[in-house]
Amino acid sequence: MNCACASVQAVQAQFIRDNEKKMLKIETDVIAGMIGHAKNAAPVEACGYLAGESSKVTRQYPLKNIDASETHFSLDPREQFDAVKDMKKRGLALMSVYHSHPETPARPSAEDIKLAYDPDISYVIVSLSDGAETVESFKIKEGRVEKEDIVIFGNKEKIN
Repeated sequence: MNCACASVQAVQAQFIRDNEKKMLKIETDVIAGMIGHAKNAAPVEACGYLAGESSKVTRQYPLKNIDASETHFSLDPREQFDAVKDMKKRGLALMSVYHSHPETPARPSAEDIKLAYDPDISYVIVSLSDGAETVESFKIKEGRVEKEDIVIFGNKEKIN
């Protein structure tokens, strides 16, 4: 009987994990920083890392798009190394790669999906399309894309 109960509990726990709402918590200043970075870089795609602890993004690492392209990005390897080194020094974890879409909606392109190598992090896209500022987050695993809610925290908490 104990074995059957343990098995049922394991299945229930897996069901809960599989069905938990996907969510990324990002500090207000980080959201503003990403939007500012996207605006300053436009029409070139902006890119960078987001880091934090305890499932909350608290730090932005704007990085150079070495391709200087309006339709894709490549992170500067030296800046990547420096950002990860700084994260470790501060006790932070890499939680997301972000980039902008200056002229298209905030959804992963075919190239974004193909290049999403780490299924454990979030992929955040800042769109400036049609003069709007839209920030969306996605989990991408084996070519499958799942949108995740963004909870913005700081002075006031709200859900995007």
